[in-house]
Amino acid sequence: FTAMEKRPEKKMVFLTAKIMQRTALFVTFGGLVTSLITTFLPLWKTMNSDLNEVENWYSGLWHTCLYTEEVGIQCKAYESVLGLPMDLQISRVLMSVSIGTGGLATVAAFPGLEGVELCMGRPGLKRGLLILGGVLSWVSGLTTLVPVSIVAYTTVVEFWDEGFPDVMPRWEYGEAMFSGWFGGLALVTGGTLFFVAVCMGDYDRRPPSVPNSLQVKHKAQHYLKTELL
Repeated sequence: FTAMEKRPEKKMVFLTAKIMQRTALFVTFGGLVTSLITTFLPLWKTMNSDLNEVENWYSGLWHTCLYTEEVGIQCKAYESVLGLPMDLQISRVLMSVSIGTGGLATVAAFPGLEGVELCMGRPGLKRGLLILGGVLSWVSGLTTLVPVSIVAYTTVVEFWDEGFPDVMPRWEYGEAMFSGWFGGLALVTGGTLFFVAVCMGDYDRRPPSVPNSLQVKHKAQHYLKTELL
């Protein structure tokens, strides 16, 4: 009798640690760009008056703008940092921290990607860089979500403040608030995906278990005896 050789079937794996690493870096970089744009957009809060509908006011972390149909949009920087409300001062600092940590996350994680020639032959260092990138991405995401949520909270409180006369216009949410939430969630998601990629890499590099090795050895001996017969 001739033994039939069993060849392992090749399975196409679409979700690997390498793909997960690149997905995490892409999501983190997208969140970083969104947070960067949100920081400098003067659209955190918007206000228009029923008495003069042709004027729209916009407020951001660095500028306040007025839009009219005749002139267009005109922006002016805040004259004094200490004269700003406390929520805007805190938001400035946290958004600056978010941009810095998000940039460091992408720079730290890039050499840790599989296929990148940097740090070749040092899997432990690559793993550590991916973990560092995930932690920094988390910090960047949280420092984006916190200031946006603070400004949103103060806007709601001031909008429903009964001490203001009803005829006075009040600030409402601007487009930058929603882009800030999206950027913060993207950064947190990117950091989570970095940790998932690290776990997938550890699973792929795990040593074979002893029972599986003995089973393979027993099958090889069985095939050898069959060939001798």
